[in-house]
Amino acid sequence: MSRRRLGYLLKHANLRLAQHTGPALEPYGVDGRELAVLNVLDSADPLSQQEAAARLRIDRTTMVAMIDTLEGKKLVSRRPHPGDRRKNMVELTPRGRDTLRDGGQAVDEAERAFLAKLSPEDAARLRELLDKLI
Repeated sequence: MSRRRLGYLLKHANLRLAQHTGPALEPYGVDGRELAVLNVLDSADPLSQQEAAARLRIDRTTMVAMIDTLEGKKLVSRRPHPGDRRKNMVELTPRGRDTLRDGGQAVDEAERAFLAKLSPEDAARLRELLDKLI
C-alpha cells in the first residue's frame, strides 16, 4: 500500500510538522526556510552568501533572494568581503539574533507538540534515526 511507502510517510510527516511550525513562526515574521538561513549565518565568523548556500545545499540565486528578503526585514546585513569585492559577507543584525533565538524556541515548542504522540524515548530515537539517514 502506498501509505506505507517511506516517501509518502516522510512527506506527510513534514506537512504535519509544517502545520505546527508555520503558525509558531508567524509572530516573528519568518518562515522555516528563513529561520534555517538565520541559523546558518549565526557563526562567529561572517559567511559569504556562497558559503551559506553551500551549507544549506541551495543554489546561489535562491540564496541571494532569501538574503534580499532577510535584509529587507532588517534581520541580516551585507558587506563586501575584505579579500574579494565580488563576494558579500552576511551577518545577523541584533534583530536577526533575537528572531533566531525567539523563533528557534517557538519551533522547539512546535516540534514537541508534533512529537507529543510519541514517548520521549521514541521521539529521541526518531531524531537519531533521521540524523543517520541524512
